[in-house]
Amino acid sequence: MELIEVYIQEVTRRLPEKSREDIGLELRSTIEDMLPDDYGEEDVNSVLEKLGNPVTLASEYRDQPMHLIGPRYFDAYVSLLKMIIPIVSVIALISMTAEYFINYNGEDAILDIVLHIMGEGIWGFIQVGIQVFFWLTLIFAIIERTDKGKYKQPLSTSFKEWTPKDLKNIPHIPKKKAIKKLEVFGYFMWIAIWVTLYFNADRLIGIYEDSGTGLEFVIPAFNQEILLSYWPLVLVVIVLEIGLALYKFIKSKWTMKMAIYNAILALISTTIFIVIFSNPNLLHQEFLIYLSDLFNIKVLQLKGRLVGGIIFIFVLSEAINIFDGCRKARVK
Repeated sequence: MELIEVYIQEVTRRLPEKSREDIGLELRSTIEDMLPDDYGEEDVNSVLEKLGNPVTLASEYRDQPMHLIGPRYFDAYVSLLKMIIPIVSVIALISMTAEYFINYNGEDAILDIVLHIMGEGIWGFIQVGIQVFFWLTLIFAIIERTDKGKYKQPLSTSFKEWTPKDLKNIPHIPKKKAIKKLEVFGYFMWIAIWVTLYFNADRLIGIYEDSGTGLEFVIPAFNQEILLSYWPLVLVVIVLEIGLALYKFIKSKWTMKMAIYNAILALISTTIFIVIFSNPNLLHQEFLIYLSDLFNIKVLQLKGRLVGGIIFIFVLSEAINIFDGCRKARVK
């Protein structure tokens, strides 16, 4: 009988004080009904095992979940986390980059700019993730504890009871065809970096020398006026790239339409890139002279090799990009 009393105490001490006595009497009566007339210690152990852990039994009497987010809402909760965090993170990244771009004073080196954007982007992603996780968890925890419905089956992502029809809404995405949310976030970060570099090239890209207290920017590589004269074309590329990133985020897999979009964007970007780099006044003369003296080569020869090499690398990378997109789109 001692084990029974201890078990009842373990259950009732986890209940509201006003209901402990009534539930204790009810539980004692239930246990006695389950025991044979002439019971022993083994019979008591068997009954208590059937009743289960007193913590679990107490939660059933309280009619409150022991978990923060239970099976009924867990799938919908995780699905919303996966959907909301990347969206909010991208918005935060774009806002951070725009703010940095507006307030840029031209004193930082290119490496510092890239590291700053990447560092702030990652830190922003972590901050946003923590906040979204906290508030979404709080909302679902409240819903879990205020749901008094008699049906406790897990809900689908549409917050409805599951039916076989839900299987039709689950797309099969092969691993090689899938587009991870982290990949989309990295693509947005790359857009933010190259846009910042393009519109601040005369203060970021060029020759740096050690001044004793750190690297000092001495000679710009590009003529900023020439770069800015092509801003309408560059804006087209920016809009198309953001569109592709959003398209990737929504679809989460490579399709033939996406591969065609990607190929068209690559061709447009390549054409604009070649047009800009073919401008004879794009590179600063001082920059060319500095490099020609450094490598002991004529200025015109250096310029031809430099521009030709950059264009070749860009064209090659875009060709690989097109091929890779088409290859992934054809995966069954």
